[in-house]
Amino acid sequence: MNSSMEMVRSETWSDDVDAKEFATMSIAGQLFGIPVLQVQDVLSPQRIARIPMAPSCVAGVLNLRGRIVTAIDVRRRLGLPRSEAVGKEMSIVVEHNGELYSLLVDEVGEVMLCRTDRIGPNPPTLDPSWLELSKGIIQLEDRLLIILNVQRLFDLSNAT
Repeated sequence: MNSSMEMVRSETWSDDVDAKEFATMSIAGQLFGIPVLQVQDVLSPQRIARIPMAPSCVAGVLNLRGRIVTAIDVRRRLGLPRSEAVGKEMSIVVEHNGELYSLLVDEVGEVMLCRTDRIGPNPPTLDPSWLELSKGIIQLEDRLLIILNVQRLFDLSNAT
């Protein structure tokens, strides 16, 4: 277990301190998190069928126990180049407006429990395309956790 996770978990809290759990993921070496209650499933690499004429951040669709699930390439949604490890991305399945979506990420991490008073605003130096998708940050001991706004990931009007 890395020191950031240990630091967050080993803090002593009183019963009246609010905390949130985040499912963590790595994309291009950056740590991101989404509220764990939004996660429906975590999948190993899946076979994805491409969709003609879809925005570049829509990787395609996959079959999840008989349901068609749209796969969103979070790297592309963040304005990053496509992963060199195409086909090896992990999936975090979330629900949006009654439909399931797979968020393709480089790596799925752990569930992190964090005090809500440690969630800070986005730094002004954060890339503008990331600012629109971030709900805030958590400064860990050795890195920054960016909290993704899952609902905004699906606003493809500004997507690349």
